[in-house]
Amino acid sequence: MDDTDRQLISLLRDNARISVVELARKLRVARATVQNRMGRLEREGIIVGYTVRLRPDSEQHGIRAMMSIAIDGYHGEAVLRLLRGHPAVVALHTTNGRWDLMAELRADTLESFDALLNSIRAIEGIANTETSILLSTHKL
Repeated sequence: MDDTDRQLISLLRDNARISVVELARKLRVARATVQNRMGRLEREGIIVGYTVRLRPDSEQHGIRAMMSIAIDGYHGEAVLRLLRGHPAVVALHTTNGRWDLMAELRADTLESFDALLNSIRAIEGIANTETSILLSTHKL
């Protein structure tokens, strides 16, 4: 990837629906160049899809949180597999340092959020967790 590819990806991250003509104008390259680069980035698996971003307050789930998770020993793959299948876990990130994983959680009510926390903490291989409720979002 070169600087033009990185600029192209940046523009697409900002607005994945931007037209190829507009991308070419902003990058100061030919439309065919943009199409060829996008095709190559898709074939190489660098761009794996295009998505929609919603305002956080537009979603039904009223409670959003980040859970830091420490995993015992060699249970990482099993824990990841269980969390990937959990409908209230919307994103998982491996990390370095004290915590092994960060999980983004969503729930409709405090009662369902409490049950969610308890169900995750009961997963074999999870040693410790710390959860922070997200109050507001300033940048997506």
